[in-house]
Amino acid sequence: MKTRGCCASICQCFFEYSTPKILVIRSFKVGTLNRITQALVIAYVIGYVCVLNKGYQDMDAVLSSVTTKVKGIALTNTSDLGLRIWDVADYVIPPQENSFFVLTNLLITLNQTQSHCPEVPKTGFDCTSDRDCKAGSRDTRGNGVQTGKCVKYSAVDKTCEVLAWCPLELDKEPPNPPMLADAENFTVLIKNSIRYPKFNFNKRNILPYVNKTYLEQCVFNRITDPDCPIFRLKDMVTEANEDFQTMAVHGGVMGVQIRWECDLDMPSSWCVPRYTFRRLDNKDPVNNVAPGYNFRFAKYYKNGNNEETRTLIKGFGIRFDVMVFGQVRFIDGITRTWSVAYDCLFIFIASLYSLKVTVVCDWIVLTCMTKKNIYNEEKYSYVDDFQLVSNSFSNLRMTCSILIMQRIVPIQPFWPKVIILDYSPVFSIPL
Repeated sequence: MKTRGCCASICQCFFEYSTPKILVIRSFKVGTLNRITQALVIAYVIGYVCVLNKGYQDMDAVLSSVTTKVKGIALTNTSDLGLRIWDVADYVIPPQENSFFVLTNLLITLNQTQSHCPEVPKTGFDCTSDRDCKAGSRDTRGNGVQTGKCVKYSAVDKTCEVLAWCPLELDKEPPNPPMLADAENFTVLIKNSIRYPKFNFNKRNILPYVNKTYLEQCVFNRITDPDCPIFRLKDMVTEANEDFQTMAVHGGVMGVQIRWECDLDMPSSWCVPRYTFRRLDNKDPVNNVAPGYNFRFAKYYKNGNNEETRTLIKGFGIRFDVMVFGQVRFIDGITRTWSVAYDCLFIFIASLYSLKVTVVCDWIVLTCMTKKNIYNEEKYSYVDDFQLVSNSFSNLRMTCSILIMQRIVPIQPFWPKVIILDYSPVFSIPL
């Protein structure tokens, strides 16, 4: 019996047909909710999709190339080097394209030669006799290859002897204040060329009105010279809310961001770069192990005995990474051709959103309103062979007679059927 009843229910559902019926609810609450929901949908479609996001325009991502040229002179006077001038060939190491490194501080080990010397005292290299040293052993934390001998490093320390560039570099803190403190006044010319291949559009950050005379005199200033491509290093670090002299002691990494946001439907002169600066490396005062940015390089010489010597330099400095972002928008010929189709699609989408508004309001009316039972009774009716199942035919006639007498709604003899519940103002939903 249960199986037969289940099959009958399935067949009944399969052969059902639903047709819309309009229920007009005159209610201030429901009407206000309907208009607010419609206003939100219209604001989203027109305000965000069309105006803010400009969905009617085609887009392309930027292709970019960057070259840099640093200029400046620094003067130092130390016990190791004496009075010395530093120019661009000394402190820009190595020359790079999308980034450049400026030397700001250094530790120097002079006159190193290939010879034997005691290893610097550290864990794993201390010894008391030759048995503690293994000939031919090499360690990535060390400075050379062990000879197998234990020798004096100082009056109290003994370490394993190594074959290395001697004397060895000492592990100590860099000078503070930094040796090349004058680097804050160095300038850099950043040349950036961009291309949007989809629209065959090219431009560079040296704008058309910039001539040679202006370029020789200008320095970037966000207020007075926002289009000048020459930047003072201290200004770049300051805009990132950092102090140049503090950063120069151990070095660091700075980001130079160039953003191109262009609308080719507007004059091309409006397409100009925007520069921002920020520090990229970690400067956490708690987790400060291995701070800053540094690397080693050497300068090699031949002495009077034709023996090779070198000067080892541990350089600390600031690396500037130039990053280019951007996109272009444009209504080209193809896009204009599709604009009519887009308008038609917009009308179709708007109609779908209208259905969504009806669904939302319908759900609230049938579940949250105080008169939800009345709305439910009027919303759903079931007809079996043209006879009402949920209400008897006589009850329906009686209800209609009452409605006619009270003049709430006229009964119309044609489809669709309209039922009006008077709670002003009007809100209509298809049922």
